Amino acid sequence: MREIVLDTETTGLDPDGGDRIVEIGCLELINHIPSGETFHAYVNPEREMPPGAFEVHGLSDAFLADKPLFAAVADDLLAFLGESMLVIHNAQFDLGFLNAELGRIDRDPLTASRAIDTVGLARRKFPGAPANLDALCRRFGIDNAARTKHGALLDAELLAEVYLELVGGRQPSLGLGSARRVETAEREERAPRPPRSHAPSEEESAAHAEFLKKIKDPIWLG
Repeated sequence: MREIVLDTETTGLDPDGGDRIVEIGCLELINHIPSGETFHAYVNPEREMPPGAFEVHGLSDAFLADKPLFAAVADDLLAFLGESMLVIHNAQFDLGFLNAELGRIDRDPLTASRAIDTVGLARRKFPGAPANLDALCRRFGIDNAARTKHGALLDAELLAEVYLELVGGRQPSLGLGSARRVETAEREERAPRPPRSHAPSEEESAAHAEFLKKIKDPIWLG
């Protein structure tokens, strides 16, 4: 089972009002295990960065000036996504921006049916509790100290951990790993047993010799 954890950073909140994508980060999961394969791109939004958006992700006009346009990274992005399910925190937001960008270059949109919205998963599992990424990291004890500002690939990595906690994908592997480590440690700490004596008694040797007399050409006497 292949899934792609995806996050974007943008110039604002409204793709229909002219806001654009400035960063895309994706991480591949195979059977709920990160494969190590990622996709990451900064994108020139072809517009100025509003101060409020800059405060969120720290991507300036100067930094993005020499980055490729979305059209230049679209093929690589779509190839990485393939037909896999997309794990997204607030899927409506990211899909809205991605589809707006795809529409500008006459490409087919990404359908909502292929998105797994982790906000919805969190709200169903913890009704009434905060469902933002920082709150979920705190709930699950996931270290997000490096997240001083939003970043698409870092957020995708954190979201992958949160998602696996939400669907119960991390605990079984962690439990089995702990059990194996304990079992290995116990084996290493056990003192070796002294060798057992297996030499036959005189009576056993005599009985064996009598038994061999009843066998024609026994190989044990060769």
